[in-house]
Amino acid sequence: MTDAAHAPKRSNVLRLIPVAIFLVMAAVFAFALRSGDPSKLPSALIGKQAPKLTLAPIEGLQKDGTPFPGLDANALVTGKPVVVNFWASWCAPCVAEHPLLVKMVKDTGVNLVGINHKDQAVNARRFLARYGNPYTAIGTDGDGRAAIEWGVYGMPETFVVDGQGTIVYKHVGPISEESLASKVIPAIKNATATKM
Repeated sequence: MTDAAHAPKRSNVLRLIPVAIFLVMAAVFAFALRSGDPSKLPSALIGKQAPKLTLAPIEGLQKDGTPFPGLDANALVTGKPVVVNFWASWCAPCVAEHPLLVKMVKDTGVNLVGINHKDQAVNARRFLARYGNPYTAIGTDGDGRAAIEWGVYGMPETFVVDGQGTIVYKHVGPISEESLASKVIPAIKNATATKM
């Protein structure tokens, strides 16, 4: 056989190399995504003061005929623990965790502050009307700056802040029944028990 006869076979093999590399990389990424636990992502902010932000309220959101408050820079230094929840109406996991946030507030009496991330006001209002509003204040993070300052990876994320404004716990992803009982509520209780 001549070299010309082997050329098409070599050409076909060379074409398969990029496909094989892609398939191997895809398998590695798929394994990493399935085996990783996003709630174990570290936070450089644990044990540090929460970012002090002043965020405007959701436009048009009212409670009992008065405008619902936005987030004041001092809202997290109250002498009592505060839970900060980043959420958005377009976030399906936010919908799944929302009843558990309502339950958490009912069971613990903790102040829950919301930060509405890159959302349209009409959609945020519709979300709260449909699923309930357990928040004491909601700030609007229209440009995503607040999420960057808090080190948020994605929606939803929840932080427990002690009465002095120090972040003591971070939960990445939607809160589940199990994580609410075994992680979030104990973090709130520990922050409550800490001498203020």
